Amino acid sequence: MRRNELRVSMLTKVTDLEVVAPFGLRVRFNTGQAGTHDCSSLVREPGPMIEPLRDASFFARAFLEFGAPTWPNGFDMSPEWLRREMLAAGELSSTAA
Repeated sequence: MRRNELRVSMLTKVTDLEVVAPFGLRVRFNTGQAGTHDCSSLVREPGPMIEPLRDASFFARAFLEFGAPTWPNGFDMSPEWLRREMLAAGELSSTAA
């Protein structure tokens, strides 16, 4: 069972992405779940890749690349990590396919 869970998580992708000012992401996953995640705590983390995301206008340049939220500086967010964070925060709802 553990092996199947791993395989499923590797296939999780974001299919729709919208930036919600200043640091929110409204996403839809290929699992049929959707919601809005506040990334304010993420952009306060240290690190040279995250630092540019602190500028709301740069954060707003997010796009999808291979099913992952990505920014022009090469920073990307694991779709499965994002899904788990949103699940833990109660930010996900199931949507019709």
